[in-house]
Amino acid sequence: MKLITAIVRPHRLDEVKTALQELGVHGLTVTEASGYGRQHGHTEVYRGAEYRVDLVPKVRIEVVVTDPDTEPVIDAMVRAARTDRIGDGKVWVQPVETVVRVRTGERGPDAL
Repeated sequence: MKLITAIVRPHRLDEVKTALQELGVHGLTVTEASGYGRQHGHTEVYRGAEYRVDLVPKVRIEVVVTDPDTEPVIDAMVRAARTDRIGDGKVWVQPVETVVRVRTGERGPDAL
């Protein structure tokens, strides 16, 4: 099993959720996040005053999938989140040793 984590623009969340639902992904976790990559934030003007926004708002999406589902899920997330502009985000994958469904005690792929 794998944990797929994606950091994407907040306005692309619905597209990513839809893409995952179409693949049959049954659960995900979404967390509000902020940070910066190569762009190191940006400058904005508010009431005539210029100020620097160092941390850009993002959302973090986490999904646990079986090994064969890993690449299709990554591809779907990337396609749905892409705007072809700097700051589109990142996706990374980590191995998961075990998953336990708290309600039933099921373990492994049955717990997904």
